[in-house]
Amino acid sequence: MPPLSLLLRRALTTLTALLLAVLVTPVGASADVPGGLAGAAGRAAAAEPAEAAAPPAVLLVGVTGLRWDDLSAVGTPALAELAATGAVGSAVVRSVRSFTCPSAGWLAVGAGGRADDTRVADGSCRALTEPDAAGRVPGWDDYVAATDASAYDSRLGLLGDAVASSGLAATGIGPGAAVALAGADGRVVGEHVDRPEGVDDLRDATAAALAGSSLVVVDAGSVRDPGRATRDRAAGDPVGDEADGSGPTQADPAQEVGPEVVAEPDRAEQVRALDARLGAVLDAARASGADSTVLLVSVADSGRRAHLQVAAATGPAGLLGSASTRQPGLLQTTDVAPTVLDALGIRDHAAAGALVGAPVRAAADDRTGAERVAALVDQNRRAQAVAPRVSGFYVLWVGLNLALYAAVTVGLTRRGRSLLAWVRRRSRAASAAPHADQEQAQAHGVLEVLRVAAVVVASIPVATFLANLVPWWRSGEPGWVLGPLVAVFALVVSAAACAVPAWRRVPLGPVGVVAAITATVLGLDVALGARLSLDSLMGPGSLVAGRFYGFGNPALALFVTATILGAVALVDPLVRRGRRRAATAVVALTGLLTLGVVSGIVSTTPTTGANFGGPPVVVAGFLVLVVVTAGARLGWRRLVLVVGAGISASVVLSVLDWLRPADERTHLGRFVETVLDGGLGGVLLRKAGTNLRILLGSEQTLLAIGGLLLVVILLGRPARSALRAADGGPYAWLSGGAPLRALTHDAPLLVGGLTALGVALGFGFAINDSGVVVPATGVGLAVPLLVAACATWLLGRTARPGGSTPSAPSAAPPAGRTPQPVRSSTPARGTSAP
Repeated sequence: MPPLSLLLRRALTTLTALLLAVLVTPVGASADVPGGLAGAAGRAAAAEPAEAAAPPAVLLVGVTGLRWDDLSAVGTPALAELAATGAVGSAVVRSVRSFTCPSAGWLAVGAGGRADDTRVADGSCRALTEPDAAGRVPGWDDYVAATDASAYDSRLGLLGDAVASSGLAATGIGPGAAVALAGADGRVVGEHVDRPEGVDDLRDATAAALAGSSLVVVDAGSVRDPGRATRDRAAGDPVGDEADGSGPTQADPAQEVGPEVVAEPDRAEQVRALDARLGAVLDAARASGADSTVLLVSVADSGRRAHLQVAAATGPAGLLGSASTRQPGLLQTTDVAPTVLDALGIRDHAAAGALVGAPVRAAADDRTGAERVAALVDQNRRAQAVAPRVSGFYVLWVGLNLALYAAVTVGLTRRGRSLLAWVRRRSRAASAAPHADQEQAQAHGVLEVLRVAAVVVASIPVATFLANLVPWWRSGEPGWVLGPLVAVFALVVSAAACAVPAWRRVPLGPVGVVAAITATVLGLDVALGARLSLDSLMGPGSLVAGRFYGFGNPALALFVTATILGAVALVDPLVRRGRRRAATAVVALTGLLTLGVVSGIVSTTPTTGANFGGPPVVVAGFLVLVVVTAGARLGWRRLVLVVGAGISASVVLSVLDWLRPADERTHLGRFVETVLDGGLGGVLLRKAGTNLRILLGSEQTLLAIGGLLLVVILLGRPARSALRAADGGPYAWLSGGAPLRALTHDAPLLVGGLTALGVALGFGFAINDSGVVVPATGVGLAVPLLVAACATWLLGRTARPGGSTPSAPSAAPPAGRTPQPVRSSTPARGTSAP
């Protein structure tokens, strides 16, 4: 067998070659990038002969609180016509808080990044007002202070400064447009026009602006929920955090209905008035006769409950999207600034690395306008249905895990058995102490129930993704449909793991089946665009806007845990038969290359996803698995080599991604750009703050702390004593008197696989933002699978009088031979059933 160092070098060389082949090939290839809004400037530049051609004018119409379910042919004729003839999409408006006020939405347009406004005790949003006589935006100092205090390094005034430095003429109409076109000093760039009250006056103002400006931004108004009207800010308003909502979006609290609420126009009235203003602006654009780019975006929520908002553009019918979401029909408010700058051909005037979004593109879609809008409404309904149920699901999943831990640590020991015997004696059917056959049958029944329960708990995560195959959110009571649906899929996966007799007889059989199904479902879903994981119970939420594609932290933890344990189950029979060379080859090639590299590619290529923490987690975990499978000792030197390989994988992938054109980069390449621009500190502070916030209070923290403590303290102590005991200690009645350490003989790679998994999850905790979710979720999947493996092994021990496992006949010692007390895992006593 070649030396272990040679195997590691070969594995790393092959890994690097595959990464280079996959990541370098797409560089410069843009055939898969759909054309759209930002293509006008590019076409003009391509057509220019000797002198530069002026790009077409850009008309940005901004509103707040407008959703696609507000659309109607009678009430919103202008929006209906735009939806039927143009490209449509849904805008994700998430800012610093879980809901976005108009001020924060317009600030995001101007900054190209998330921004915030100061918060007041009553939780109201600021009413935007026109600039003062000096052209300065009211409240600008508050905006700067609030954004600087946030975890995002956004540059307020970026769009205005870029327009000013380019020398292009710009005009803003309305207070929101003033915020978007303000420079870093808060003064409006270009000309500003107060929004006229009359629709005809607004049409005339827009037409005049288009006649003399390359960029026109129009604030067409807002739609607000009852009781959530914007309010003027006074200098003495008390500052508070009542409106803070940095976590997942929640339902809008009950609103007090007073006289001022009754006097407010209802939603339908507000939408009709807004549509009339939108129609006037669009009429002015059509009357101008210029080939202008028109983009409509709703940049903020209408209340304290987040929704997907309206986005539309004139031009060929289709769906809007951007590289920041990689989801058809989804874009973000942070994409508006790159879109405008690209359309004007002045993106190079923006500060390098300051734009976190990507230009909005329009992709062809064969459906009718009504069908596209219906799909967008359905998308928002799904996001609304899953958001308030995520916390409850994690609490339930944590409770099931803790109940399983308690059953193992308390219910299955001698004390638990004594309690069960006492209950039996108290019953009428109680007889004298059960004889040996009854006791063995009782142990067998308990282990069968334990195995099934553990497999079901381990199958719940993948079932939450499979549940999105069924449109449960369309029902009148989506929660009552989602719960049973997850249970059904979990039972189906469990049945697949326990139904085949051959799998039930192998200690790691159920582990391998559940792990394989979990890894396959997650891997295929991410490769196909994360359609199942987006807005699922354990996947990223579109309203949170943390991730739209690739592996989120929970999915990454599940995928890595499943692939490592699946590889262990696959090669463990080879190790048990002494074929370590073959097992090492299978892990190094099938495990590291097929699973490790595939997970790295799926997690990092621009066509599927990006996760900076994915490659090192996968590489580190599988390199450790290679070492332990080869039978080598995992010392400090090899551990340092593994750590270095994991970090190197992320650095190489990030640099290669950075070499792509700016529009094709994932956040890996943008991270390199940020580092080169000196923004590393802000990124690290934001990630550390996210980790600390989750660590101090969330459902994942409950799972991590509660689960790990119970496993280490409650389960660890009895397990250690049971492993040292020659007869199984408190679990002797289940093992038939066999020592539990014999499990490491019948499944010799199990301990090494758990070591590799521990290294991978530790890596995930260290380098991912909200990294506590990685080990927490990994524990939630790994421990039930470990319990299932132990139960399966014990069932094999009690199945035959000799106590040997059917799949491992060598586990029983030859007749007449006394096993070694320390190194051998063979029972020191007879293993015959009582």
